[in-house]
Amino acid sequence: MAVHNYDVVVIGTGPAGESAAINAAKHGKRVAVVEKQPVVGGNCTHWGTIPSKALRHQVKQIMAFNTNRMFRDIGEPRWFSFPRVMERSRVTIDQQVEMRTRFYARNRIDLFSGVARFKDEHTLLIRDRQEALEELVAQKIVIATGSRPYRPADINFRHPRIYESDTILSLSHTPRTLIIFGAGVIGCEYASIFSGLGVKVDLINNRDSLLSFLDDEISDALSYHLRKHGVLIRHHEEYERVEGDESGVTVYLKSGKKLRADAFLWANGRTGNTDELGLENIGLEANGRGQLQVDDHYRTAIPHIYAAGDVIGWPSLASAAYDQGLNACDELLDRDYRYVNEVPTGIYTIPEISSFGRTERELTEARVPYEVAQAFFKDTARAQITGDTVGMLKILFHQDTLEIYGIHCFGDQASEIVHIGQAIMQQKGEANTLKYFVNTTFNYPTMAEAYRVAAQNGLNRVF
Repeated sequence: MAVHNYDVVVIGTGPAGESAAINAAKHGKRVAVVEKQPVVGGNCTHWGTIPSKALRHQVKQIMAFNTNRMFRDIGEPRWFSFPRVMERSRVTIDQQVEMRTRFYARNRIDLFSGVARFKDEHTLLIRDRQEALEELVAQKIVIATGSRPYRPADINFRHPRIYESDTILSLSHTPRTLIIFGAGVIGCEYASIFSGLGVKVDLINNRDSLLSFLDDEISDALSYHLRKHGVLIRHHEEYERVEGDESGVTVYLKSGKKLRADAFLWANGRTGNTDELGLENIGLEANGRGQLQVDDHYRTAIPHIYAAGDVIGWPSLASAAYDQGLNACDELLDRDYRYVNEVPTGIYTIPEISSFGRTERELTEARVPYEVAQAFFKDTARAQITGDTVGMLKILFHQDTLEIYGIHCFGDQASEIVHIGQAIMQQKGEANTLKYFVNTTFNYPTMAEAYRVAAQNGLNRVF
């Protein structure tokens, strides 16, 4: 068995693992990464962020064609099968894998393909598909193994009509009807995607509203537009059992309802990928969700073993994972680092949602005297030109100081638009006020101009 010595070994090649490994290599450390799958990219590239967002883009294009009157000169509305749309999305996945493979090669990072398991606190055993063993000895180790869909034991995921958010990508047909259990971010995104393909969707939510962490107005807007596209949302429901047969799936709810569809998608919760790491060999223990506890230095209970990304839980976003991996590596290199705790929310429903900062509910409960500045996309020239008139930008600010507390955006390019407000909110003193948007010249016509419109609207409320 070959033994290799490294300064840093990173387990996982998703956003957290990649950023940690490359950062260490660029600072002169001898680095190795271990990836369970045959190619790099992790869950983000192959099953999570990239596939679902690429899929959403293709569906959005289909919807635009089918609803734009100008295209009737070309032909009648067209509907595409899920496998055909997914095949186009795989082009993006292949491009991501090729690009990220170059990153490791260019930075001279050794890549091991196989399952990593702790032998002791400094040693990892790597078992590949041929059962061959490699032994990696490292001064510092970063666990960035990501997460996978949670699978309750009483649902038969081996059934060909029962899926979770990873296996749904291999769906070989387009169902006429689909039941989605779980109305979190993943459930809402897939409800948008499938309804955009003309599938009748039942979205089952075990809470009283969609995405309750969002500003209430934005959550209400999402509910409205999902329903507008044919999604039936059922709140306050729990499943009793799920039964699949040759022609479909029946879901029995605890409320007594019985739902029937061609297929079933479970989208309720995720589990950290820690069960194969042999944590018991080093005295580490994951929580009930398979996640590792870290301190504000990204250190586990063993100081030279770090963890970052979805495997540590909240916020479980690719953007945050990249920053967590980068900063975990900076800390182990004794460089300046930050603990990532303020991140924008990006939800790729149709239309998309993004927010940063506090909501109206939070400000009200904290008794902060805030006011609301609004701009509706239907009133902006750029949205009128592109036809993407659904949505709004909302800025929450202090009535007296004009300090900005929150940015909430719903509509086309929301995840891009929010970053302008995020940048201003993170300035100090008078630079973080509503007046910035009034005193700044924006390109016209642009979606960014909504900030000027909203700011003027807000100032009119207080002066």
